[in-house]
Amino acid sequence: MAIGRIARHLFAGPASVRRVLSATSLARIEQAIAASERMHRGQIRFAVEAGLDFAAVSAGVTARERAIDMFSRLRVWDTAHNNGVLVYLLLADRDVEIVADRGIHARCGDAVWEAICRDMEQQFRAGRFEAGVVAGIEALGARLALHFPGDGETSNELPDPPVVL
Repeated sequence: MAIGRIARHLFAGPASVRRVLSATSLARIEQAIAASERMHRGQIRFAVEAGLDFAAVSAGVTARERAIDMFSRLRVWDTAHNNGVLVYLLLADRDVEIVADRGIHARCGDAVWEAICRDMEQQFRAGRFEAGVVAGIEALGARLALHFPGDGETSNELPDPPVVL
């Protein structure tokens, strides 16, 4: 158990999210998700969390484990074509994770998701959180459009607004 990680998580709070993603930024992210979903039949959710609670940090819960938990809690798996994708940002760890349902994951795989995460994290390191998230959503949208092209109808199975945990 790293003391530095515990401290980062305990001192992270709602202000941490507001500091890097304003209400305007969250609205732009929502617009990016909606625009992306007009090009494909996939479903994208974005969730951001300032930090984990003491119990989770002391138990060694990783950003990946939390992302998988949120994928389930937000019901991203519950789409008609098994093509939901969660982008999860854990600010205290400066870690972004992508969890994709089996329908799209089977066609893209871990390497694609990792490349998108690395690109987003590079933007985050430069302090461009909104730009990083929007670029990640656009990259995901391109992959979803390739494998699940739009059919002229919009079926929004999952809400577009970002989730602030």
